[in-house]
Amino acid sequence: MKAYKTGDPIAVLGMSGVGKTRIAAMMRREADWFHYSVDYRIGTRYMNEAIVDNFKREAMKAPFLRDLLKSDSIYISSNITFENLEPLSTYLGKPGDPAKGGIAFDEYLRRQREHEQAEVAALLDTRQFADKARAIYGYGHFICDTGGSICEVVDPENKNDPVLKALSETCLIVYIEGDDAHAEALKARFDKSPKPMYYNEAFLKQCWDDYRKETGAPADKVDPDAFIRWGFARLIDWRAPRYKSIADNWGVTVSAKDIEAVQTPAAFLSLVESALAAR
Repeated sequence: MKAYKTGDPIAVLGMSGVGKTRIAAMMRREADWFHYSVDYRIGTRYMNEAIVDNFKREAMKAPFLRDLLKSDSIYISSNITFENLEPLSTYLGKPGDPAKGGIAFDEYLRRQREHEQAEVAALLDTRQFADKARAIYGYGHFICDTGGSICEVVDPENKNDPVLKALSETCLIVYIEGDDAHAEALKARFDKSPKPMYYNEAFLKQCWDDYRKETGAPADKVDPDAFIRWGFARLIDWRAPRYKSIADNWGVTVSAKDIEAVQTPAAFLSLVESALAAR
């Protein structure tokens, strides 16, 4: 971990919902930091064509839209924002019964692999954007809002991990750690509105096999929402030690509870400096 001084680039990481994007957006709005969103980069640069092609594939099923598309009379695009990543989630999809919006598990795996490659590329772009933020736009400060699945595409125990090495050389890595109450709140929130996510492939395959054994459902009859709800509960426990290992080997840890209380950029930086002092 490189030496840190107040105002140096920061990368925040943690489970979806711990406050990464809220903090990054606050730093952008109130302290004029450049906000680099890894998920936004994935959706607009590395997976945009696949996302839009999927929209077109669905539109071609409607005769009215099919004719307009084939004559180039309409234009379909993805409108991803930092706060709304729905087009990316929709493309990843959910495995299971097509009558309930599911896709074949093999196709689901293919899209997951696309996401893995895109996430690694977007993370490696962090230094490029930190440099561009300063050289082109004149920003003095930079924050990287990493995706919730960063822990799935790195090996925190490998001191030469290419992604973590590049990221830590550019930014101070700050892990926002939730407690048991936070984990339960995430599960409850996800249960109300399950969304597609990226999983480590070995973990995903094990979840798929275990769920089908538990329910007795054939692959094409699995309830997609029920499966990803079931898998998300496991995912939180799977990811926690991997995040912790990243923080222990490459950065610092702050608590999600403390992050919830942060309302100003100065308060966030003070929290980071306290974590550094306690390391």
